[in-house]
Amino acid sequence: MRSGEMWRLLSRFNSFRRTHVILQHLRMSKHTDAAEVLLERKGCAGVITLNRPKLLNTLTVGMIRQIYTQLKKWEQDPETFLIIIKGAGGKAFCAGGDIRAISEIGNKNQKILQDFFREEYMLNNYIASYRKPYVALIHGITMGGGVGVSVHGQFRVATEKSLFAMPETAIGLFPDVGGGYFLPRLQGKLGYFLGLTGFRLKGRDVYTAGIATHFVDSEKLDTLEEDLSALKAPSSENVADVLETYHTKSKIDRDKSFILEEHMDKINSCFSANTVEQIIENLRQDGSSFALEQLKVINKMSPTSLKITLRQLMEGSSKTLQEVLTMEYRLSQSCMF
Repeated sequence: MRSGEMWRLLSRFNSFRRTHVILQHLRMSKHTDAAEVLLERKGCAGVITLNRPKLLNTLTVGMIRQIYTQLKKWEQDPETFLIIIKGAGGKAFCAGGDIRAISEIGNKNQKILQDFFREEYMLNNYIASYRKPYVALIHGITMGGGVGVSVHGQFRVATEKSLFAMPETAIGLFPDVGGGYFLPRLQGKLGYFLGLTGFRLKGRDVYTAGIATHFVDSEKLDTLEEDLSALKAPSSENVADVLETYHTKSKIDRDKSFILEEHMDKINSCFSANTVEQIIENLRQDGSSFALEQLKVINKMSPTSLKITLRQLMEGSSKTLQEVLTMEYRLSQSCMF
């Protein structure tokens, strides 16, 4: 074979290889995008896995749309009897919305910000009214949007590695995703305290506070999922029985007292005021080390966010979830633009 022909063949082969690599890359890219959420049927359960572990399973518009669409299908499917939602990677259930991605896109297209918040809140409301048992395994970091896709469900399972927080007042926002509904309904003024300070609850405290409905040792989560999926045409009561069995058998921190138990009287007293200024004054007058520490925290927060959050929680205490989400959508748009 002459050298010219050899070079032409090599050139064609290299071109083919480049094309193959590009196509393979494109297929992988499409797979990666689609794999941000894994949607599977396991036995009687529809299982949702938030699959962005390197980004703490933060939510994007695409993920929200996939979850909403699949929940609609499973609600109508006679072979699907319950939903299980969890996070991949073991570090986080979901750390909230992907603020970086949303803001980068939003700078070019404001409509995407409107779509994100509207569709996220629609999903939150849909989960609250879902007609089949909905089990959220809130193992690891659970904040913001992660709270929205879990706390409104019928069952929420915490582990010793759960970490709950609504940190929005530190970033110029407010505890949305229905925070105006569930926070003021926690014991005493605990929800006001959590919403204004962004205080982090860990492990069994997430259950004790009322965020989770059950507590299970993390090493038992896989077995729990298997047992739930293996149920035969289960009712909500059947699902509750399995969860209660695991909860009762959990051993980690069983005798641990609630981290805020000794401070609840101060929280109820200081955070019962109708203005942020009065809450600050109450903390000053209390003068305890706990009160002064919370004063330091509040002084680092956005003053506007604090005022919005307090009003949001006060208003939300007497509203339905739908009314709260409508209010929060309007607030989100006012904060964004």
